[in-house]
Order: sequence, then C-alpha cells, then structure tokens
Amino acid sequence: MEKVEIIGGTVVKMWTTDIDDKAREQIENLAALPFIHHHIAIMPDCHGGVGMPIGGVLACCDAVIPNAVGVDIGCGMCAVKTGWKVEKITADVLRKQIMRGIRKRIPLGMDYHKERQDESYMPQGHDIDRLHVVKAQYISAQRQVGTLGGGNHFIELQRDEEGFLWIMIHSGSRNLGKQVGDHYNKLAASLNERWHSVVKPELRLPFLPLKTQEFNDYWVEMQYCVDFALCNRRLMMKRIQEVIADALPGIEFEPMINIAHNYAAWENHFGENVIVHRKGATLAREGVVGIIPGSQGTSSYIVEGLGNPDSFNSCSHGAGRLMSRTAAVNTLSLEDEVKKLEDQGIVHAIRSKRDLEEAAGAYKNIDQVIALEADLVRVKTKLRPVAVIKG
Repeated sequence: MEKVEIIGGTVVKMWTTDIDDKAREQIENLAALPFIHHHIAIMPDCHGGVGMPIGGVLACCDAVIPNAVGVDIGCGMCAVKTGWKVEKITADVLRKQIMRGIRKRIPLGMDYHKERQDESYMPQGHDIDRLHVVKAQYISAQRQVGTLGGGNHFIELQRDEEGFLWIMIHSGSRNLGKQVGDHYNKLAASLNERWHSVVKPELRLPFLPLKTQEFNDYWVEMQYCVDFALCNRRLMMKRIQEVIADALPGIEFEPMINIAHNYAAWENHFGENVIVHRKGATLAREGVVGIIPGSQGTSSYIVEGLGNPDSFNSCSHGAGRLMSRTAAVNTLSLEDEVKKLEDQGIVHAIRSKRDLEEAAGAYKNIDQVIALEADLVRVKTKLRPVAVIKG
C-alpha cells in the first residue's frame, strides 16, 4: 500500500518497503529534477537501474529523459490463453515436440534470424525517412524481429487455476531499441553540457526539452521501437502457436494480451497534460488488462488496473530484482535453485552457475509484490510455470 515521503521538497509515493541503496540514491536524484509534475511514484518491484530506478514512474511537464525510458524501449509482456488442459500434454510431447520446436523456430540470447523477415512483420505506418537511427538499423532489425533476447527475457508455458495452458513472452526491441536509446541519451548529455544544465552529468538523467527538434526526433524513434517490440513479441507468439498446434491438433488460442513497461507517453494527470515515463512499470488504468510475471519457477499474474491516480495509473512490471546478477552468481546455490524447480516438475533453464543470474532466489517474492499493490490492480488469474526458455 502507498507510503509517502518528502525527498528534497518533492513528494514521493511508494508501494514498497524494500528499496536498495542504489535505488534510494536514484530516487533522490529524480526528486531534484526541475521539471517534475506533482510527485514521483515508486512501484513494489523497485530496484536500482541506470539513472532512474526500475519500477519508477516519473511525470515531466516539458521534457523527455531517454534514461527514464531505458535502452530496451517498448520491452514488455504478452500472453495467450489456450483451450487445452495441461494434464493432457505428455512429458514427451512437451519436451521433444513443443520445447524443442520453439527453440528451433525462435533465436535466443544474442542470436538473430539468418534471413531478413518479411516486411509485413515490421511496424507499419511510420515515415522511415524521419527515423535517422531506425533507418540506419532497419535491415539488421528485420533479422531481429521474432527473436527473444537475453537477460531476463523468457518464453514460458504456464497453467492457470483451472488447468488451462497459457503462453507468456517477455521481450523487447532488441538491439534496435538499444541503438536508439544510446544515441539520444548521448545527444541529450551533449546538449545539456552545452546549455550548462542544472541536471548534473553524474546523475545520468540528461533530458530533451519539449518543442526542440531533438525532442521530436527521439519521440518518433521511441514510438517506432515500442511498435517494433510489439511486432517482435507478436511474431514469436505466432510461431510458438504454430509449434504447439502441430503438437496438439485442434488446440484453440484466445486473443493476445500485450503490455509494455519501458516507454514515455503523453497523458493527463492532476489537471495537466504531461509526459509520463514508465521504466519497469506498466499501465494500470481502470479496466486495462496487464501482466505481472514472477521469476523463473514462481507464479505470474494476469491483472486488471484499478486506475489509482496516485500511481499515475501504473503498477509493477514483475517481481523486481532482490540482488544483482553478480551477487546472485556468487551467493545462490545451483543445487538448491535446481531442486526448487525440479520439485515442482518445471522444465527449466538453470544449467550452470551463470544461469543463477535469473534464478528465483535473485528476485523478490512475487506474491508479496502483488499484495503491496492491491490498490493498483485486481488479480484476474494466477499462473504457475510448466516449462521455461530463457534467452
């Protein structure tokens, strides 16, 4: 539930009781920005990021901050419910036909497609000539669309409370989003230095002011990356469904749920039109259906937004990291983490010590995170993992 602090004269509304030192410092930095609108909102999955903490929501009056969006622009979740009961899928079909088939169809980690994908799978309705970075990266992006990526990105097969099979994907805009994010962050830093901005470089929060060409250029490229990230998830989902349909003839799929968690958007809050940055936070406007995933081996949730104005109509994007990747590798037990998964009968992706970066022990307790945001979302469905593919 909401807790309020005053930091440097700025109101900060928090839905968490657990903030690491890095995130705390970054919240203090955000609170010092001269163009904040009303207050800052911090979600229960908050942890340190680059410039702005993951799980943060920031509304600005007349500026956009590339690092308050992040480099994986448009990263998000999608999920599809099927009409097939998990109990009807044999272990042999699951492992040899479905999981193996998905791995054959979808490049993982740093891998891309060998061939450019069809133009129809790319975002439509954009003026590519206006998109300087995207245009230079377009051919490469055609090989990236329909690929998972690394880190905490995943494909997961899940079981709902009635036993039906679900498909869930977490992925973003791949290298395209990183190229756009890096370019405009460096551009903003250069301009802020030229303007002798009061936002110090060490904060890593350079901004682009409204009504400048640089703002307009970033905005259209960011929007393209949000659309590209959706195209990426949509194509992966299409191909996963094809694999599953081959293995389970007659299976039916419901429409896809999609929600992004790294972007900026014009919205009206507290009587003003402002630029809302959601970095590791998702839209929870009243009635909006969203997805809050757990970590590998834990529950995920399909939720419905309650439209809480104090969170800028937002909620968490997941469980949130409890420890850094390095700390996870150095601290967690490979044997214990594998046992947790195998005791639940989950087909998992923990194979080596390095894989502990994405083990459940490296993340906050998802059930506690959901409980902390009971005034932000209503749980519609709880999902338990059946099989996991990590990037």
